[in-house]
Amino acid sequence: MSGNLDLVRSIYADWERGDFSVAEWAHPDMEYVHTDGPDPGRWTGLADVTKGLRDFLSAWSDWWTSAEEFRELDDGRVAVLNRYSGRGKTSGVEVGQTRASGAAVFRVHGGKVTSIVIYFSRDRALADLRLTPEAD
Repeated sequence: MSGNLDLVRSIYADWERGDFSVAEWAHPDMEYVHTDGPDPGRWTGLADVTKGLRDFLSAWSDWWTSAEEFRELDDGRVAVLNRYSGRGKTSGVEVGQTRASGAAVFRVHGGKVTSIVIYFSRDRALADLRLTPEAD
């Protein structure tokens, strides 16, 4: 198992406990992208990423993400097929009622995450990455 895969697994271990505060793994100039979903956008730099993530999380009650599968795509990218759940604080809509499976693509360089691209639609992620739904 590669160091990049180990790093992404450790990030998800925190996220699965609901801890989004740890950022030692993040490059200071990292980019964070929501390609789709309730709040598409792009944030650059650790301060902007932190604010974007904080704003996103504050809109949800009991936000939760869980990794289902990790795939090393190439030397610097790791894809994670995951599930989301939570309830919109304003709308009351449950994430599971709309689209509960997604993916995240981490780019790692020099032991730091330089970008994370979040897909709330797993089908879109698989198409963009030209992956099959099942392990290669």
